[in-house]
Amino acid sequence: MAKKRKGRGGSRFPSLVRALSPKRQEVIRPLLEHPRRYVLHSLRDLAKELNSAPATLLRIAREMGFPRFRDFRRYLHELSVAQATPFDVLESSSGNSGLEGRIEESLNHDMANLRGLSHSIDKKRLLALVKKLYAADSILVVGGDMAESLARFLEYNLMVIGLNAAGVSGTGETLHRARQLTRKDVVIGISFRRGLRQTVEALRQARSRGAYAVGITDSSISPVARYSSEYFVTPTEGPLYAGSYVAAMALLNALLVTCSNYQRGRTLGVFRELEKEQRTGFRWFTES
Repeated sequence: MAKKRKGRGGSRFPSLVRALSPKRQEVIRPLLEHPRRYVLHSLRDLAKELNSAPATLLRIAREMGFPRFRDFRRYLHELSVAQATPFDVLESSSGNSGLEGRIEESLNHDMANLRGLSHSIDKKRLLALVKKLYAADSILVVGGDMAESLARFLEYNLMVIGLNAAGVSGTGETLHRARQLTRKDVVIGISFRRGLRQTVEALRQARSRGAYAVGITDSSISPVARYSSEYFVTPTEGPLYAGSYVAAMALLNALLVTCSNYQRGRTLGVFRELEKEQRTGFRWFTES
């Protein structure tokens, strides 16, 4: 789940293709431009679709840096996730299950995404990130468009437990805040699929200024992963056109639980100060 920035980031895509001869680039181009169309094909079926030979596709995959064809297919799957649009998702969802079947499909995907996160989560990396958050002068949480709700949730709860966190979603605000980052700060960028430009730019600028940049995304080939010091992959696959944020939300919950218990005495002190307001403050509804 949490990964150091290395190896097969999104920046590999152009270099992978450039490593091939022009003729082989033309053979493989349809796969890279329309991965969803081919991701479930067998090697033999792919060769037939591309008017090529299985042995030729194997050689192309190796020249691109994939030791086995299954490694290339895994890359193709990640590419299909990164490039998916709401139209792609809705069009490819099963059409004969009826509305009740769609509900079941959505729940099953969400549970599968949670299982994927649970099996891959690296607790030591999560704890290391919490230590960085407590040591930081400030924490900038960036998330626009549909990821804004996740960013605001994380920002608010980091602030509640006493950490100096600020959340941004607008393009101008994001870039101006990123310009003020230093090596003593942490920026967390949340974006999925192709990656929102403002979030990717914030991560890139944060790293250039020495800040620690953390990406939360759904693919290791995302530009969010490419420009982060480290990144966390949370599955978002499902029939909802926007993608499923269940696993991403579970990651944020795990991060916040770790934060609130890392310096438990400090957190209890914060909540002790808030205790009266939480019980009797004007914000809460009471029967008159």
